Amino acid sequence: MFNQVLARADLFFLLTVRILAMLETAPLLSGDSVPQFAKIGLAFGTSMAVLPYAQSLGYAMPESAVLYLAYIVGEAAIGIISGFFLTVLYSSFITAGQFFSIQMGFGISETYDPLAQMEIPIVGQLLNLIGMFVFIQVQGFQYLFLYGVKGSLKAITVSSLMERHANFSDYFIKALASLFANAFVIAVPIIGSLFMVSLAMGLMTRAAPQMNLLIEGFPISIFVSFLIMALTMPYLIEVFSKLIDAGFYQLGILLEGKTA
Repeated sequence: MFNQVLARADLFFLLTVRILAMLETAPLLSGDSVPQFAKIGLAFGTSMAVLPYAQSLGYAMPESAVLYLAYIVGEAAIGIISGFFLTVLYSSFITAGQFFSIQMGFGISETYDPLAQMEIPIVGQLLNLIGMFVFIQVQGFQYLFLYGVKGSLKAITVSSLMERHANFSDYFIKALASLFANAFVIAVPIIGSLFMVSLAMGLMTRAAPQMNLLIEGFPISIFVSFLIMALTMPYLIEVFSKLIDAGFYQLGILLEGKTA
């Protein structure tokens, strides 16, 4: 295997660039909690594993050094696109928690999450952890390497990336739109419940102005939010699983250049 890598060092380096770019942007693996040395080692090992497969596909190599540098940039772009697609999907869980954290009284309790690499409310961290466990449970890492590495080698090259650049521009717009749409679907049960709680408290304030419902409203909102979250947790897990499966399916369609 080592002699084969030396014989096709040019192809091996291109594969490593694509895989490393995907790992740097993919969910969970892109965080600072994963050492950079481990990412590079994983990219090297994966490149060695898929090198014979890439050779069997007849991967065309550039004829000049300038074209080879352009191929390096293109391979990095393909890896970033694959990882970014899944990261946008995964961010739906965090965004859903941010939607209703302020209404339930946790808007000020933002802490740094090393998985998301940003400051998010406690509820967002909870949904982020649930999404992480669901991602592992549905074999997300296996699908990541199946679609993002093996599937992308068969479906797209640097030359086809340049030919279909308009498709990827539309993809970025649709991906950002789906981020907020998916987050809203996840947060609808709690947002609706908190709206009903706020409405009931407003009516009670009008009926009994002497009651200080503003102070008592925060514990009630927090209790109702966690109660609804506990009752709808099976639904949330099912939605998480379907979103992840749909994300990998859409990634395959995107790389192959087909229409859904």
